[in-house]
Amino acid sequence: MESTTTESCSAEEEDSSDSEVACLMRVGKKSEWLRLFGNTEVTVGRGVNVTYQLLSASCPLMISRLHCTFKKRKDDGQWTVTDKKSLNGVWVNGNRIPADEAHLLRLGDSIQLGVPVMGSKVEFDYVLVQQPLKDIKLHLAKTHKEGATAAAITESSKRKMTMEEDEPSTSKPKLYRRSSSDKSLAKACPPPLKKCQLQQSRSQPEETGSRYSSFFFPKTVCRYSQNILLLREQVDDTQRRVASLEGEDQQGDPLVRERVQELQSQLGTLRGKMHQMETLKKSFSERRWPEKTQQEEQMRQQLNDALQEQKKVIVEHALSRQAFEKILSAKNKELEATKEEKERARAQKDEVVTQMTEVLENELQCIICSELFIEAVTLNCAHSFCSYCITQWRKKKEECPICRQAITSQSRCLALDNFIERMMENLSLDVKEKRQSVINERKGERCVWEFVRFVQIFAQEVCLCC
Repeated sequence: MESTTTESCSAEEEDSSDSEVACLMRVGKKSEWLRLFGNTEVTVGRGVNVTYQLLSASCPLMISRLHCTFKKRKDDGQWTVTDKKSLNGVWVNGNRIPADEAHLLRLGDSIQLGVPVMGSKVEFDYVLVQQPLKDIKLHLAKTHKEGATAAAITESSKRKMTMEEDEPSTSKPKLYRRSSSDKSLAKACPPPLKKCQLQQSRSQPEETGSRYSSFFFPKTVCRYSQNILLLREQVDDTQRRVASLEGEDQQGDPLVRERVQELQSQLGTLRGKMHQMETLKKSFSERRWPEKTQQEEQMRQQLNDALQEQKKVIVEHALSRQAFEKILSAKNKELEATKEEKERARAQKDEVVTQMTEVLENELQCIICSELFIEAVTLNCAHSFCSYCITQWRKKKEECPICRQAITSQSRCLALDNFIERMMENLSLDVKEKRQSVINERKGERCVWEFVRFVQIFAQEVCLCC
């Protein structure tokens, strides 16, 4: 991790060592603490024009170019943090704050920049504290000059790796002139590989070896390969320049011989660096390969365990499904049995009703109207008829329609009427409606007959009076 501060911020560090200053204390480290300056806005990100430049060792894009800003409010002196639409966010006390909104901070708050990678802890984890400057001065991040120099070297190395030979450059390389009369042979000095880049490539596996997981193993090897390719290009370019100058060495120009010696010296240096880089790449690969193999084996074992667990879950679900299907089948059988019992009961009921209907029609039917007894009447000979039917019969004959015995008396049979009415409740609706229509019809005829009888009696009385 590299950190830089602006010149104005560096000047403020010259304050009294006894004064208390606000600081972001790095969790788990006694260095790279970020001092917060009250008279200016503190910017944090991986870009160049920021107060503190944070470069993630595990994930280069974890920190945005302008990740967040810290600012002290003038009214109450409280510190605020603002997320500048960063990719991985700013987390205060475990909660991500909204973008472009100033969030109030208190002493002791936890500020995390970014998210954990591969189950590890957050790389940039800070706690807001306020302590005397003399107590934390040794733990603060590097000043602007040191950080700016390192950033310039890194940026220059990146440009050198991507530039073509024929691409124009903003800086003019030093020309080694052969003579004043022949300037066409003057050539630029081949750019040597930056020491910072080589030292970073050599020291990086040693510093971060314990922290890197197998996930970043291909990236490190790729970085070594890029450095080796860059060195090979410089070696080839130097060899071409040496061959070109050696062809012109016959003229005996001491400048050319001096230049050839310098290029040969550079060529030997570049070859040594390339050999050293290949050795580092090989040693890193040999050291990292067992760890990668072991982690792959662990991942394979975890995958197998997960598959076995998934198979167990599938088997349990299948057994549960079979048990449920058995229960459902038993319930369906019970339902079918219940339906069959209901059908049998309904059939028995219909059969009983049919038998009752036959009994009523055979035994409780009036022989005159062929209907069930309506207001049953029993004669002196013990035969029963409808009251209406026997009345109409006696107008013609005074003898029993069945046995022809003389009728001397008749009486209502209420027990027979009640029995018929109770039995009618279990008969069909058509039978009930038919019986009710017959009853209504006979009531109407009885009323008419009584009215005619009344008129006849009234006429006889009138005749007697006259």
